Amino acid sequence: MAFQVLARMTGLRGTAFDVFGRTEERRTERALITEYRARIRHELVTLSADTLDRALAVARIPEKIRGFGHVKHANIEAARREWSKLQGETAGAHGHDTGDAMPQRHAA
Repeated sequence: MAFQVLARMTGLRGTAFDVFGRTEERRTERALITEYRARIRHELVTLSADTLDRALAVARIPEKIRGFGHVKHANIEAARREWSKLQGETAGAHGHDTGDAMPQRHAA
């Protein structure tokens, strides 16, 4: 019965009436979208034949973020570490930072 009620409320997702949208996990998910877009923009600015493999690796990282609760949190932290490592390769490959700062991550 409870799931039927929740199923009927899917139209509320993303609105002010979305009771689950204010949870820490949902706020973190929305912050991840912003981070991902910034990282992809950063990769596109520096994209070349030499950086294609790294750009693809950056783009694939979200595929590893799965689960719920503490499992998802651990996967998010691992993804952020991998993104940071790859970002370091960007700076090293060009001998300098491109100045495209990644957004601050949402406190989880």
